[in-house]
Amino acid sequence: MLGQEGFVEIQVRHRQGMSIKAISRELGVSRNTVRKYLRAEDVPKAQKRQAKPTKLDDYYAYLKSRVAAAHPDWIPATVLFDEIKALGYTGGVRTVRNYLATLRPVRRDDPLVRFETTPGEQMQVDWGAFKLGNERISLFLATLDWSRYHFGRFVDNERFETLRTCHEEAFDAFGGVPREVLYDNMRTVVQQRNAYGHGLHRFHPGLKDLAQHYTFMPRLCRPYRAKTKGKVERGIGYVRQSFFVPLTSRYRQLDEALDLTVLNVEFDHWLSVTANIRVHGTTGEIPAERLAVEQAAMQPLPRRRLSEGDKPDVAERSFPSTFPVETLQHPLSVYQALLESA
Repeated sequence: MLGQEGFVEIQVRHRQGMSIKAISRELGVSRNTVRKYLRAEDVPKAQKRQAKPTKLDDYYAYLKSRVAAAHPDWIPATVLFDEIKALGYTGGVRTVRNYLATLRPVRRDDPLVRFETTPGEQMQVDWGAFKLGNERISLFLATLDWSRYHFGRFVDNERFETLRTCHEEAFDAFGGVPREVLYDNMRTVVQQRNAYGHGLHRFHPGLKDLAQHYTFMPRLCRPYRAKTKGKVERGIGYVRQSFFVPLTSRYRQLDEALDLTVLNVEFDHWLSVTANIRVHGTTGEIPAERLAVEQAAMQPLPRRRLSEGDKPDVAERSFPSTFPVETLQHPLSVYQALLESA
């Protein structure tokens, strides 16, 4: 469109005796455009094009309701794509992602410095805080560094006995024991940092027994450096956005009760059919398939769980009363720079 100035210029030039062909050549517009402007009494208004129907049209209301039900949390586009696909949507995920972007601006994550360990070397562990109705619950999440295979359990407390049971279930699920486990400053893991000198910490007595029984070395992140556990940290965010928020919002919409038992059944199913069989964004491979390689590199499980007896299974193995943070297999200067994806 030429606008008000173009309209006036065409009118003036024509009154000065210029032909339609000359005006068209001078202004670089078609002759039909010149004719249209000469016939008009005012600036022609652009006709609004009607939006073409898309395959997503029938699902706008559903997507808006799901976004509203999850607010202030957010459901990833891939999750909502799977939901409407099950309802009959035949379009692509990009269309869904573009529409959802109109409901909330896309937040760009900071660039990540990635670091890899060898198979069977390390497992990262952390607690994640969640809210189920009015009740505060916690997620124990363990992630094998190399395969990115997840195990998790929602619980109603973070006592050491619960932590120990979750470790035992994780080792059973993984089919072996990694050589080290990385933690931050959980009160059920470390009682006092640097208690016996720099890097020599007073660990929870139960953690010491657990480490001796399963023959792994506990490792600590530096204070306020929880991002050195990037794989599990981002794993908790992944669980929150791709599992917990979609599930709880759906149960709210259906007005159905959701307790810890049902939540963990749903979570086990989601881990087995989604989280651990997806193609991982960093490795480009499927965690469940990489687990088979990692299992071969891990230490074997002991004959029994620690919770089934009073003393560690490995009676003759001597472990120090403290575990140094500085003896990480990789320099802490490297760990401090890490922010790993799940």
